[in-house]
Amino acid sequence: MYEVIGQVSRVLGPVIHAKGITKAQMLELVEVGEDRLIGEIVRLQGNEITVQVYEDTTGLAPGAKVYGSGMPLSVELGPGLLSSIYDGVQRPLEVIKAQSGQYIHRGVRIPSIDRQKKWSFTPVARAGDRIEPGQVLGTVQETEQVIHKIMAPPNISGEIKTMITEGEYTVETTIAVIKAASGENEISMIQRWPVRQGRPIQERLPSDIPLITGQRVIDTLFPVAKGGAVAVPGGFGTGKTMVEHQVAKWSDADVVVYIGCGERGNEITDVLQEFPKLTDPRSGRPLMERTILIANTSNMPVAAREASIYTGITMAEYYRDQGFHVAIMADSSSRWAEALRELSGRMEEMPAEEGFPAYLPTRLAEFYERAGMVKTLSGETGSVTIVGAVSPPGGDFSEPVTQHTKRFVRAFWALDRDLANARHYPAISWLDSYSEYVQDITPWWTENVDSEWPELRREILDLLQREERLQQVVKLVGADVLPDSQRLILDVCDLFKNAFLQQSAFDQIDTYATVQRQVKMLKIIVTYYRLGAEAIQQGATLMKLRRLRVLSELSKMKFSIANDEADKLDTLQQRLEREMRRLGEIYAGF
Repeated sequence: MYEVIGQVSRVLGPVIHAKGITKAQMLELVEVGEDRLIGEIVRLQGNEITVQVYEDTTGLAPGAKVYGSGMPLSVELGPGLLSSIYDGVQRPLEVIKAQSGQYIHRGVRIPSIDRQKKWSFTPVARAGDRIEPGQVLGTVQETEQVIHKIMAPPNISGEIKTMITEGEYTVETTIAVIKAASGENEISMIQRWPVRQGRPIQERLPSDIPLITGQRVIDTLFPVAKGGAVAVPGGFGTGKTMVEHQVAKWSDADVVVYIGCGERGNEITDVLQEFPKLTDPRSGRPLMERTILIANTSNMPVAAREASIYTGITMAEYYRDQGFHVAIMADSSSRWAEALRELSGRMEEMPAEEGFPAYLPTRLAEFYERAGMVKTLSGETGSVTIVGAVSPPGGDFSEPVTQHTKRFVRAFWALDRDLANARHYPAISWLDSYSEYVQDITPWWTENVDSEWPELRREILDLLQREERLQQVVKLVGADVLPDSQRLILDVCDLFKNAFLQQSAFDQIDTYATVQRQVKMLKIIVTYYRLGAEAIQQGATLMKLRRLRVLSELSKMKFSIANDEADKLDTLQQRLEREMRRLGEIYAGF
């Protein structure tokens, strides 16, 4: 498969130059030196090439041979991806650890998918059937939760000449022979796909179904649609990783791909240790049964960090093509951009803003544009939702990665350091964040949850904006100078922040909120404001409102009322309305 195409002439860390090239193509997968280090051609110039190497190049010297594969950098796709832990170029870390210890030795070659394990294959198509690209040939029970669909490759169509019977087979077993105009094609359960090329679809569909995360500040204020893209920017310690953990655990995605791209080793270690222990709240099974982890820490080769994003999105598209809704957690795209900057510098390219390459916006667009709700080649509906963390230096949102990312996403969950320091988590700022998916998903909320949701959401956001302006006055002269009607706004917003927006990941009840519970909690708080404003107009004082007995229960409802006890929230609202009505009647006669 591999043949010598040239020899190394220059070594610049992970970037090498080779000369005497006989035949090569852009983005071709190559191997370099005696250890056969994996690399990718990123520049062609006459009979010279530039290769970025995905492994440590220590000891590599001029004169070493370069071997060409004739094919682009690709990933293996098939049963066995779920529950796996890979590095940035899809090497199975757990298998490597079992064979060679804690560290990845250079030139190690282990198949990404186990070739020995047998899967119970059930054919769907039969001999004589006409097969189109992407059509399902059979199924495999990959995990307790996921039925893996074995599809015809996107570039193959024709008539099935032979189809294997139901039974236990390895991924390399030929399950079907398809007779096409160009000849016969043997199909197995495993296929390869270039990571930098999006998988084909029939058509894109509108993203009008929300990705339910169970996090109130996200679902209610700044929702993201299935097939959407969202950026989560924040400085060090503001909780980016924890937000992604919560979304990965509680979202209603069918499959989760978590990409640890260039983060510190201890953070990735936490993910690797915690995820296998987590229980899927929907099924009670281990969360890893529908999760793929890609671990590429900051001390791993920088070029592999650049490739890890594409490795993850390609695997996500593969499950999307089977009709699944997939969520990708990319932590973080800033480290990926830093890898681009380092590689660009070593290739002596002209730097742009803050040293990043001029093609940074293009690369970001290529990644985020692969999100979407689509109609697959087999006619099913699937989606890829991207949640990309951004780590701006010093929390400066004006730096290039954050600014360019905002151009390609429609939701922005800005993390606030002051909220994080105050232990208000998730530390998503209600002033700097936004979501452009609200209008698209409003019909879903009104039809499936509550028709009042748009109005309740609009009213509470308006109160938060008014509260911010009032806080500027309070800082100058104090709250006592404000009339009761304005001090009520401060009280309501304080209640909303503490009883609704702040959410504890460690509390069994509070860690997840169903959409029905979220709307009922929101309605109670807005009702308190509406009736309170009426009572103050009729002559009641804010002090009287603060003495209402039901108010203490409102502040504790997120801990005391579970998701399956939503009727208690209705009872609480009725009590609130009775007490407020009684208070209003007292002052109505004056």
